[in-house]
Amino acid sequence: LAALKSGVALPSLVKENAAAPTPVAAEASAPAAAAPTPAAPPAPLKLEDLANIPVDTHGSFEDVTNNNMRKVIAKRLAESKGQVPHFYTSIEVELDNVLKLRKHLAGSHDVKVSVNDLVIRCCALALRDVPEVNGTYDEKQDAVNLQDSIDISVAVATPTGLITPIVPQTDKIGLADINSKIKDLATRAREGKLQPNEYQGGTFCVSNLGMFGINEFSAVINPPQAAIMAVGTGARRIVPTPFQEGVPIDEQPKPQIKTIMTARLSADRRVVDEATASLFLSAFQQYINDPDLLLL
Repeated sequence: LAALKSGVALPSLVKENAAAPTPVAAEASAPAAAAPTPAAPPAPLKLEDLANIPVDTHGSFEDVTNNNMRKVIAKRLAESKGQVPHFYTSIEVELDNVLKLRKHLAGSHDVKVSVNDLVIRCCALALRDVPEVNGTYDEKQDAVNLQDSIDISVAVATPTGLITPIVPQTDKIGLADINSKIKDLATRAREGKLQPNEYQGGTFCVSNLGMFGINEFSAVINPPQAAIMAVGTGARRIVPTPFQEGVPIDEQPKPQIKTIMTARLSADRRVVDEATASLFLSAFQQYINDPDLLLL
């Protein structure tokens, strides 16, 4: 401040070599690099596009014409499924007592029967106890005909199709006779030597796929019969035992391993109602549980 009052010159505060700043207008005039344009998203695939996708169908095949038996079966079962009001009821039964009886008959009496023979015998006696299931439906008369004779048809697979030979008066013959008759009918069915009266008719049908490892299935009714029993294989299961009141926990019965089979009844609702089907399955279960009754 004293130097200024005395007139002494002071050095400049501005740097002589400092570069002048670039005007803003000049920066704006410089061309900017173009931003990349984002790629358009792919068009959504339409259902029509899937139909136009080329599919490689090269390979050999053969058209097999149905024989007369298969044509008849296809026609009858299609009519049955379309015109007969099916309903289904199922029950699980224990086979252990049946298997014991089968083993006892083979070991002590040299009588060999199959589980299917025992199932057919149980069905015959259950039909005797609940005769309402042993009926047929007459479409022309719109009436139910209860049959006096219990004639069970047994489904047999043959090279030309499924056929159901009949075991007449099944409730009046023993296990050994049932076994021999079914063997004879099945053999002649596979050879195409059955007479029409041996497979036409019947009052009830049993279809067993247990030997193929099938657990359960639903069968189609064979009119004019009113019901058919579909039988699966016997499977080993752990079955819990009922809790016993007043018994300590550590003394309660232990779970057991049982052989369980599922039986499913397909019935015509015009002939059999739900209560009647339940009675029939209960009777069937009673004979399975106590197979000694089959010997009476």
